[in-house]
Amino acid sequence: MKKYLLIFVLASLSISIFAQQQNYELVVNVNKVGAEVQPHMYGLFFEDINFGADGGLYAELIKNRSFDFPQSLMGWKTFGNVTVKNENGPFDRNPNYVRLSNAGHGHKHTGLENEGFRGIGLKKDATYRFSVWARTVNNNTTQKIRIEFIDAENNAFERKELEITSNEWKKHEVVLTSPKEEEKASLRIFLTSEGSLDLEHISLFPTDTWKGRENGLRRDLVEALDELNPGLFRFPGGCIVEGTDLETRYDWKKSIGQVENRPLNENRWHYTFAHRLFPDYFQTYGMGFYELFLLSEDMGAEPLPVVNAGLACQYQNDGEHCHVPVGELGDYIQDALDLIEFANGDITTEWGKIRAEMGHPEPFNMKFIGIGNEQWGPEYPARLEKFIEAIRAKYPEIKIIGSSGPQAEGEDFEYLWPEMKRLKVDLVDEHYYRSPEWFLDQADRYDSYDRKGPKVFAGEYASHHQNRKNNLESALTEAAFMTGLERNADIVHMATYAPLLAHVDAWQWRPDLIWFDNLRVARTPNYYVQKIYAHNSGTNVLPITWNKKPLTGQEGLYASSVIDTDKKEIIIKLSNASEELKNINISLEGLKRKMRIQPALEYTVLSGDKDLENSLDNPEAILPKTSFKTITGTKIDVDLDPNSFNMFIVKYTD
Repeated sequence: MKKYLLIFVLASLSISIFAQQQNYELVVNVNKVGAEVQPHMYGLFFEDINFGADGGLYAELIKNRSFDFPQSLMGWKTFGNVTVKNENGPFDRNPNYVRLSNAGHGHKHTGLENEGFRGIGLKKDATYRFSVWARTVNNNTTQKIRIEFIDAENNAFERKELEITSNEWKKHEVVLTSPKEEEKASLRIFLTSEGSLDLEHISLFPTDTWKGRENGLRRDLVEALDELNPGLFRFPGGCIVEGTDLETRYDWKKSIGQVENRPLNENRWHYTFAHRLFPDYFQTYGMGFYELFLLSEDMGAEPLPVVNAGLACQYQNDGEHCHVPVGELGDYIQDALDLIEFANGDITTEWGKIRAEMGHPEPFNMKFIGIGNEQWGPEYPARLEKFIEAIRAKYPEIKIIGSSGPQAEGEDFEYLWPEMKRLKVDLVDEHYYRSPEWFLDQADRYDSYDRKGPKVFAGEYASHHQNRKNNLESALTEAAFMTGLERNADIVHMATYAPLLAHVDAWQWRPDLIWFDNLRVARTPNYYVQKIYAHNSGTNVLPITWNKKPLTGQEGLYASSVIDTDKKEIIIKLSNASEELKNINISLEGLKRKMRIQPALEYTVLSGDKDLENSLDNPEAILPKTSFKTITGTKIDVDLDPNSFNMFIVKYTD
């Protein structure tokens, strides 16, 4: 009996060792060049959540610069004789301004102080452009103000004076230089003369904005976006397209024109989550549609604006009375048509002329438009149909994107997809915020999709680990899922992670691709997965198989492969979601007679402790590592670390 038990144990041990040492023979068939990978396959989705615009990407450092928040002095402290006025201001859509008058005593002072967005971040030796619209009151006697930077301990460390000489509204500027770094400074203004003066649109920008533009964007954040090599840029949301109600929806026409006269809008995220309440969160529209189109152009990304479909947020508005009746959509449809003209119209058109006057006579060559965000039920296709009829009639070349609702499955999803096919939209926007396990299970999601209907836009997705961390596990499960997007590039034409940006002191939703504070930026592991895919998307799909089947999770392995006929590269992406090291043998088969494989293999890997995160204090805790190894012939032999995302680039000549 003991003899048989020993044989059984040894046999079991042998099987276990064999399983651990098993080789995986994968085949990439280079001769079967498949579907085209769209050049805009991997992109960015921007929404003003988590202080993503004001206080984030938009480089303005002053909060409530025009005193038009519902509480006129929110963000400001005042001292002495300061009053808010609204008669005969310079900007009709931002009517409020402040009047500074003598405090009435030789030892009293008049002025005000701005807290910025969780403080004002100032860099050592950097310069900042202070500007203000101002006028003297009742006469042309010269009046003076002193502008100061104040540190967190209430010490002034830089100051400049400004003279106001006219009783007509004029813009005044002065440049200040910060002698030190200060993450949470404030801006203080003193009245230093005897008379009164009025101030409106008090602004402070770093001079070192993205491309040096005066109404510019925060350079380090845009550099992080541009580094991703996005092919697509979807904006401005997201749920802010819908608004908490229709009055607070994002209205693109209010976001263009003279920046000082763009009206304030309530940001629907400032009280959407009661546990993360930010009642000081508003939209100045300073970074409006013109700036967003310009950013798309800067990054070489296709702009994808989204407009309201006549529906307020259905999570927050129950019933038809909250929405625009189908028969009264005229203004909303016209807004969509006018947007296309603003982006693409000749300078002789009404809206093309406005774009040209803003500084861009050339069209932005917009190709896509999204109608609605996460709508559901019959009320959505009933309205969408009206938009489609009007857009197809006037702009048949524009591709229209509809929605499958807020969920990745279920009743609403199953209802909307047939409706999108009936309406013949060009793409259907699918959203999924799910667990890491879901992303692994859904790697074959699109293998069986109908190839004859609309294409898929994975418009919002993120793997939600416990406590919604941006840890390595969430990134690796997204990487595994994305092999399925790439493998099915004939049906999946676009994909954008969401949300994009989050201020560490003012976030409402996580995970997020990029975290920042007033001075620093941290790229998450998820960011590096997106970067690897976007920089190595290839031109066409190649089949990669194990036992003649796609790798969609067998033994914890996920794979996709593409060829880049322009760069002459074969690119293989492999995710090992298991806890075991895997020995992989990859055979390149079906090579054309003239193709010659180069011996240097480029190998990039992202791996480590699954719970590891990048932070502002340790932004490089987890980074992809690239190395090179020599291969001979047409076979690649590599070991995949446990919990790793791997990419191999094989160069060839022909």
